[in-house]
Amino acid sequence: MTATFPLEPTAAEAQDAIREEFAFFGDWAERYQYLIDLGRKLPEMDESLRVEENRLLGCQSKVWIVSSGDAAKLDFLATSDSAIVSGLVFLALRVYAGRSASEILATEPTFVADIGLSKHLSPTRSNGLSALLARIRDTAQAALDAA
Repeated sequence: MTATFPLEPTAAEAQDAIREEFAFFGDWAERYQYLIDLGRKLPEMDESLRVEENRLLGCQSKVWIVSSGDAAKLDFLATSDSAIVSGLVFLALRVYAGRSASEILATEPTFVADIGLSKHLSPTRSNGLSALLARIRDTAQAALDAA
């Protein structure tokens, strides 16, 4: 089943839900499997959008991200060629997609540390997640600047 963002009313509630879900898993093998399962729920991205100008740099895996909307509401469509990275993309979109630019900028991605991602991701995946979160924040800042 494909997810439609936002899943929760606020970014803070999305982060709370992520923390609660990951607390159910006893080890990282289960958490990685859950990330893979989440990645499968990402909305499909048309092949025509998987072009270089939509590619996120800083990731070892290929990640594409497209934004739409304005400061009142920003939507993001993103995908990856990696199963685990797709799960990370899902988590980021769950927190930030469908939110206002000001809510995006006011919400630090605390879920990353809270669920242990910062300790359990390889350096290249951590860099890629940081690049994704930075792109989302930069898009929100640009939308606010244009408003």
